[in-house]
Amino acid sequence: MTPFPPPVHPYLPWIAVHIAAGCIGILAGYTAVLAAKGERLHRRIGTVFVAAMLTAMSVAVYLAVSLLGVLKGQIPNVAGGALGSYLVLSGYLTVKRKEGTIGLFERVSFLIPLALGALFVFWGATAVNSPTHSFDGYGPPLFFIFAAISALLAALDIRVLIRGGLTGAARISRHLWRMCGAFFFASGSFFLGQQKVMPVWMHGSPVLLVLAFAPLAFLVFWLIRVRIGRRFKAPALVGHGAPARRPL
Repeated sequence: MTPFPPPVHPYLPWIAVHIAAGCIGILAGYTAVLAAKGERLHRRIGTVFVAAMLTAMSVAVYLAVSLLGVLKGQIPNVAGGALGSYLVLSGYLTVKRKEGTIGLFERVSFLIPLALGALFVFWGATAVNSPTHSFDGYGPPLFFIFAAISALLAALDIRVLIRGGLTGAARISRHLWRMCGAFFFASGSFFLGQQKVMPVWMHGSPVLLVLAFAPLAFLVFWLIRVRIGRRFKAPALVGHGAPARRPL
């Protein structure tokens, strides 16, 4: 018996692409957080992660838009997929740029979370004013929480724009939390939200809960390593003539 309702059947090939890209992205994500940062494996698997996540999330947005009005619960998927794509792309470009520089994307990127935040506020207000106190199957808190997250992301983008770019630990930290944030979106959506495609004996398993929230634990670990370690400190703070340091 298929876990997908009849309205979804015409889109099954796209769903297969979405699931395949998401699985590749999750596997690449776990490999990336375990690999030594900055080394060849980390850089290569990171590129795979970015490509897979952008594919999975762009397909998710396409499917959600296509199923609007046909299948309940699609509106948040539009903004969620767009927000996840933005996190991946901004996190990737953070380390692709030279330290202390910005490009065209950084000059306009704050408009993305601002626009998404406005959508979340609108949907939240619609839910508040609805007789059922919900919109497309979701209550107001979900929309307002994501509106607050979007506003924070926009503010951080504006801060980077004002500073003209990031260097050292601040630059790596931005890369880490944006990538791990998108990674958490994917792991949570799959391990918690898509248990219907898994064997029945796995439904509700604590292992799925651990796998879903593991990216946040890895994020905390690496942020601590970056902030208290010496590898990403500015040279003036580390001192000249310091010995070569091993990768994280």
